[in-house]
Amino acid sequence: MADILRFRDDEAHEEPAVTLDAFLDQSNATAVRLEDGEDARKLIPYLERLALIEIGFSNFGDGRGYSAARILREHGYTGELRAQGDVLVDQIAFMRRCGFDSLAPEKPLDPVDAENALARWDEVYQKAADDRQPIWAKRHA
Repeated sequence: MADILRFRDDEAHEEPAVTLDAFLDQSNATAVRLEDGEDARKLIPYLERLALIEIGFSNFGDGRGYSAARILREHGYTGELRAQGDVLVDQIAFMRRCGFDSLAPEKPLDPVDAENALARWDEVYQKAADDRQPIWAKRHA
């Protein structure tokens, strides 16, 4: 696995993530991994004690991880949310808007390309899990 790109100021979580089933069975871990298609809502009762939720992307074209991230953020998760797997530089801005704050891509991403991807659009058109105000709200404020 390539280096982890983080967009947070706090320390990286070092504990390995356990599977969702293992977490639900033992429920003393502070890091969990969701695979494609697993229901993020199962973690809602435990969000306050989780330091890391890793969401697997086995295929860049599978958008379920974006939905899982947004569900978790909308339910108040404030810990590290990491996209892991088939993560491409073209997806970074959208992942960030859905609430991801770290990436662990299978193939290394150029940090300069990553920063450029995050800075590409000054304005956004819809609300998301981040705190950016949509342009329509600015127009009608």
